[in-house]
Amino acid sequence: MCGVAGIIDYRGQKISSSLVEKMLRSINYRGPDESGVYISPVAALGNVRLSIVDLAGGQQPLSDPSGRYWIVFNGEIFNYPELRQDLRSKGCSFNTQSDTEVLVQLYATYGKKCLSMVNGQFAFAIWDKMEEELFIARDRIGIRPLFYNLTDGVLSFASEIKALLVQDHIKRELSHKNLSQVFTFWTTITPNTVFEDIFELSPGHCMTFSRKGLKIEKFWDLSFGKRQSNSSLDQVIGELNELFSDAVRIRLRADVEVAAYLSGGIDSSTTVAYIKEIEPGILNTFSIGFEEKDFDESSYQNEAVSFLKTKHKSIRCSPEDISESFPRVVWHTEIPLTRTAPAPMFLLSKLVRDNNIKVVITGEGADEMLAGYDIFKEAKIRRFWASQPDSALRPRLLTKLYPYLPQMKQANPAILRMFYGYKLQETDNPYYSHLLRWNNSNHIKKHFSEQIKSEINGYSPFESLERQIPPDFGKLDYLEKAQWLETTVFMSGYLLSSQGDRMAMANSVEGRYPFLDYRVIEFCNSLPGDLKLNGLNEKYLLKKMMKDRIPESIIKRSKQAYRAPIKSAFFLEKRPAYVDEMVSPDFFRKAGIFNYESVSALFAKIKQTGKTSEIEDMIISSVISAHLLHKLFIENDSFVSVDQKLNNHKTIRESK
Repeated sequence: MCGVAGIIDYRGQKISSSLVEKMLRSINYRGPDESGVYISPVAALGNVRLSIVDLAGGQQPLSDPSGRYWIVFNGEIFNYPELRQDLRSKGCSFNTQSDTEVLVQLYATYGKKCLSMVNGQFAFAIWDKMEEELFIARDRIGIRPLFYNLTDGVLSFASEIKALLVQDHIKRELSHKNLSQVFTFWTTITPNTVFEDIFELSPGHCMTFSRKGLKIEKFWDLSFGKRQSNSSLDQVIGELNELFSDAVRIRLRADVEVAAYLSGGIDSSTTVAYIKEIEPGILNTFSIGFEEKDFDESSYQNEAVSFLKTKHKSIRCSPEDISESFPRVVWHTEIPLTRTAPAPMFLLSKLVRDNNIKVVITGEGADEMLAGYDIFKEAKIRRFWASQPDSALRPRLLTKLYPYLPQMKQANPAILRMFYGYKLQETDNPYYSHLLRWNNSNHIKKHFSEQIKSEINGYSPFESLERQIPPDFGKLDYLEKAQWLETTVFMSGYLLSSQGDRMAMANSVEGRYPFLDYRVIEFCNSLPGDLKLNGLNEKYLLKKMMKDRIPESIIKRSKQAYRAPIKSAFFLEKRPAYVDEMVSPDFFRKAGIFNYESVSALFAKIKQTGKTSEIEDMIISSVISAHLLHKLFIENDSFVSVDQKLNNHKTIRESK
């Protein structure tokens, strides 16, 4: 795993290697082992490397044998041994054992068609020095990030936004329209980011930059299609078992130790069970526990550890831990957060790194691919309720979804209608499954400053989403629509970013996700809905597949969403000094994002009652994180400490 950065400038001005090195130093934690820069008259490519495959020979930038193509690469190509064998049969020779060299030679041989051949998680850039053309691609589902800016004909790209902002010509300014997207969808809709004129390459897309300009293309779609098959349940289980086993097997490929997260849920328990079956022996696993009982899953974690016989370590996360780490979390996420959930993940990856481990396998993706989230069941119940909107019994089904939420424990029909009746009968709305969540998020925008309210008046965040909707979206059934939205908007933009790549790489740890193997995704998307959500039984097929392979109590347990404390983290008696600064009248005035009177009235009410709703918790996290973002990225003049160094650095210079 690595960080990449680069500049392409056709204007004839010399590109400074020190500028690219400065970009790399800002993301040095992504690759602390070694670094390199390639410089030509119009192109500069840089890389910081976390060495995992071919520790001695995989330093970047790296070229094909002809020296025509130069690559910087963030990620892993898991099927690289098979691809190497194919290339050898075509006469290619190799100087290293790295997947990076396989990738650059694959591109030299097949061009952009190589993207359909690779199985991995990646963001890479290849410079064709003969054609003076840059090619960039990002993996199918958006596991690894890639951002860019195009100003006055100069293209800059990097793994993180902060690496772009070290350049003087790129302005540091938040986009108020895109903040409106965040406080609707919990993320921006690609290619937008919360920064003006900085864009994100969308998942499953590639881009070419040459003297002719910038061209962006899609090479993979999250598509759904029913299989024409009369397979029995056992046959379908057998197919998924074979696919998933291979997905885990190739993700164990590394020249360093591979560990795993074990949360106590069915997803991580499944991945760990497969690892143990494929490679019996000692497996290090890691988990988070919480001091606050409502968030803690330690008992299930202990059951899984005992059953699967792993060597386990865990951290116990307190509200103080969350508040103390939150500024660093925002520094790494580069986006306001409606939740504090990334903070414990940051602390968990630190535990992994403190144990000298660089790679962890995790269970992300199972909920999206096999309909595990409550939002899918919620949509199903709301549709059922909508057919008899006056029913007092049908909405009571919602109480079964969220037993861990205090307001649901004694909810009567009137309360349920108030919380869950939003646009209840608009079942033909293509966004029906997510309307309630997005409306709840919209409450955050009620606290925007008058200036921002005036500026975005008439703007709808749905404009950007509508441009992403595929032409055949209307043909999908209600569950497929919900899965598309959850995967494309939330998983890629929030989960894999704020809780995945960013929190792991902050501590130089690579996450690997077998459920997000594109073969597994395509298989799950071909399944009928009742194999995923059977009645209100989520992940039906996975539960059947894992019977007797993980603890029965974990298979049968109610779904509990991963959450972390918010109110108790920021309303501590002895809270960190930055919290008071972020909610001070002076900072509200400086940032200009939220209205002080409106937010302070809410905070006063919370202090008086000692209670918050889910929406109020989101407002707390959103205000503090947005203000931290302003302080860290808009006010801060120095992104890179002079003490940060590039290890084992090399510079490759080429003349015309």
